[in-house]
Formats: sequence, C-alpha cells, structure tokens
Amino acid sequence: MTKIYLGVKEGKLAACPSSPNCVSTQTKNHDKQMAPLPFTQDLATSKDMIKQLLSRMERTTIESESDDYIHSIIQTKWLRFKDDVEFYFDSEEKVIHFRSASRVGYSDLGVNNKRMKAFSKQYEEMRRGQT
Repeated sequence: MTKIYLGVKEGKLAACPSSPNCVSTQTKNHDKQMAPLPFTQDLATSKDMIKQLLSRMERTTIESESDDYIHSIIQTKWLRFKDDVEFYFDSEEKVIHFRSASRVGYSDLGVNNKRMKAFSKQYEEMRRGQT
C-alpha cells in the first residue's frame, strides 16, 4: 500500500487519489471539489472554531497541529475505517482549505462529501453567531 502524504507542501494539501472517496477545496476535479471556508475574524479565531467543531464529532481525534494546519482522524461508525481530515489555514487568502479522504477502499458511498458539507454548514452557522 502506498503511503499518502499528509500535511501542507507549498501551500497545498495532498491531491485526492483517483478513487471517489476524497473531497478537497484544492482539487480541480469537479466531482471532488468543495469551497474553502472563510476566516472568521482572524487565524486564531478560525482555528479555534474548527477545533470546537471537531471536538463535537464522534470518533474524532486531532492527531497533529501546527500554526496553520490541523490533521484529524475520524473513525467510521460501522467498519471502523480511518479517514484523514486536514485543514490548512491560508493566512494570505484568509480561507481554510480542507481535504477529507478515506485511507482504504475505493468508494465511501459519499461519506467524505456528506461529512464536509455538514461540517461547512456548521462552521457557517457558528460563524454567523460570531458577528
């Protein structure tokens, strides 16, 4: 099995694999593409909000964190597969890029897409409450 690079290189998260079990804000593949999240006030506030939302998610741990990056692992409910969910806080563009991908298998039946759509919606709701 090929190990997928995780993290940020030159302002980019890892590319999605050819399998349909990944979504990203930085892919050019229309089927896997999602919109980045806008900063709320500043980097620290935005990062805190992402961490708050992650802490509310079941079977989720933050594996690593730096000034502009968070890597979390979400374990699927039934088969206990691990999905990598990464956030890159782009201070220049004032957006949060993310990538959510299954570690194994081919199809995830749209789980990563549904997860990140729900996450984005919750972030926006939390953000509106901040203003």
